[in-house]
Amino acid sequence: MRELGLVFLCLLCISRKGVQCNGWSVHVPSDVTGELGKMVILPCTFTHPYKAFDRALTAIWRIKEPYNGTVIFKCVSQSSSELCKTAISHKNKYKLLGNPRHKDLSIRVDNLTWSDGERYFCRVELVGDIQDKYESRNGIKLHVIAAPRIINITVSSSRDHTFQAHCTAEGEPAPALTWTGPPYSNPSSTSSSGHRVTKELRSLTHDGKYTCTAVNSHGRAEGAVYFYRFRASDSSSFMVLIFVPLGIKAVILLVILSFTVFSREGPPPAPSSLARPQLPECTYENCDR
Repeated sequence: MRELGLVFLCLLCISRKGVQCNGWSVHVPSDVTGELGKMVILPCTFTHPYKAFDRALTAIWRIKEPYNGTVIFKCVSQSSSELCKTAISHKNKYKLLGNPRHKDLSIRVDNLTWSDGERYFCRVELVGDIQDKYESRNGIKLHVIAAPRIINITVSSSRDHTFQAHCTAEGEPAPALTWTGPPYSNPSSTSSSGHRVTKELRSLTHDGKYTCTAVNSHGRAEGAVYFYRFRASDSSSFMVLIFVPLGIKAVILLVILSFTVFSREGPPPAPSSLARPQLPECTYENCDR
């Protein structure tokens, strides 16, 4: 019972810089920031009460919650002369940078995505007469940041024959969107979901170039869309616009066909100047004499 009480007390010994109890400690930063698409390092160091330890050692990283969270990295070292061999690396994006034998469990996370923005917990297990296990309680919060990026910009029409421009951008912090273009007083609306923001410009009436600008503390991005409406002054103009191009295409097609036929047939053969004159028909046997 006394040993269980010490273990329970150990789990409650929490400070901002790390966890300490009976010679054990785990030190991690409270927050780490990484850029979308790049790599980031998650530091973790620890101490243990042994002067030397040459038995099996296991290093583990979890996400979301301590003790029961999903294991995303694990490596095992059987002795001090053996490197920690990776047993688990989720999506092969986690690499051990530290040396657990030197009390360093730091890892590298490659190709950051939005879903990597989680809380991470490092853990060490030493196998001896009794199995010692120690894990960071507060963990590290990974923040994924990104400069703005325009991911979609379009113009669409609705059932009432009005036109709207839509611009969607992503970034962290979520970017602020603005529309610029021809003089207008169009109403607009903005919606957001996490790191993604969409701004709609309604009731487009002026032709021209409409530009969407996304800005946050890490940069800016721009995208443009061109809006031109077809206008016909009367029905005769409309017919001219349709049939004149068709007539031109028909004439070009006839010229091409005529040239093709002429090329295949070729010019008529010229009479040969070396042709022998036809001799008069003869009924006598020795007529040539």
